[in-house]
Amino acid sequence: MKIDKNSVVRFHYSVAEQGQESIESSEGREPMAILVGHGNIIPGLEEAMMGREAGEKFEVDVPAAQAYGERREGLTQRVPKKHFEGQPLHPGMQVVLNTNFGPRAVTIEKVGMTVVDVDLNHPMAGKDLHFAIEIVDVREANAEELEHGHVHGDGGHHH
Repeated sequence: MKIDKNSVVRFHYSVAEQGQESIESSEGREPMAILVGHGNIIPGLEEAMMGREAGEKFEVDVPAAQAYGERREGLTQRVPKKHFEGQPLHPGMQVVLNTNFGPRAVTIEKVGMTVVDVDLNHPMAGKDLHFAIEIVDVREANAEELEHGHVHGDGGHHH
């Protein structure tokens, strides 16, 4: 079965900033599972998977605009320190901050006595990425997965 919209795809990956060493990999873990066409992964990688089949291995370069977007200057916010649950903080540290719109990865810029300045850009914003992909399997999504917009079961979401 070829990968198309509403396919469930399980795959292994490694990702690196172009020209750099791998920064993340699924090696030694379960493959990642996504529902194609529902925003489960970055657009450039999803597009590169279209039409491929189980067993295929490929590499692809994804420009920042098709990955986590370009960096936006001035995208900083001052947050009360109490929202960081007493963890030790230092500039350059990446943390997940719970917001009204769900969890968001932020980078600490400055730590004050009662407030913390954070950069709201995704940590990978502005970076061109290189992926090595191995498609493990492809299947049609079931009705519940389509309704929920994500994969259930192996490598996916469990309710």
